[in-house]
Amino acid sequence: TAYDPHSPYSASKASSDHFVRAYHDTFGLPTLVSNCSNNYGSFQFPEKLIPLFINNIRNNRPLPVYGKGENIRDWLWVEDHARAIDVIFHQGKAGETYNIGGHNEWKNIDLIRLMCTIMDRKLGRENGTSEQLINYVKDRAGHDLRYAIDSTKLQKELGWVPSLQFEEGLEKTIDWYLENEAWLKNVTSGDYQNYYEEQYQKR
Repeated sequence: TAYDPHSPYSASKASSDHFVRAYHDTFGLPTLVSNCSNNYGSFQFPEKLIPLFINNIRNNRPLPVYGKGENIRDWLWVEDHARAIDVIFHQGKAGETYNIGGHNEWKNIDLIRLMCTIMDRKLGRENGTSEQLINYVKDRAGHDLRYAIDSTKLQKELGWVPSLQFEEGLEKTIDWYLENEAWLKNVTSGDYQNYYEEQYQKR
């Protein structure tokens, strides 16, 4: 599918791919391009949805959901992404592009409700407690409704497949953040708080 970015942010990422392909076509530079769906896992900075909501649920803070929460994303465990990069680097054909996806699309609101259920269980709270923290906020300008990735080429040509089912990976991810509270507190101190307040203003 041809690139069709709708925000300066996504346009900047598309342009970088075009530059790389142009150097391969014009000068024969041995390039490889990979495009990946949303990652989740340990050590992810908590401006991203999953670690942000883990942290907020634990601390009984509002869960800022863009728009109506109907944006759809495909999710991939970060270690599966790292394995795919390694496979593409060593086995991929120069000049080719490979999509890395989890075949695992979720509406944001459905993912958030699943996280609330898991967190209530792990924190010993009554089921449904964390859902009460959901707070709908103004959607981002140019925010795409759906990101979809077809990784059939990568699977057929290079033999890569995701290693984890999403529910298993999400449980492992939540456990990691609950066990590494000191790391999370360290990276959410200082200027991050100012960024957070600006980014997630109420509607």
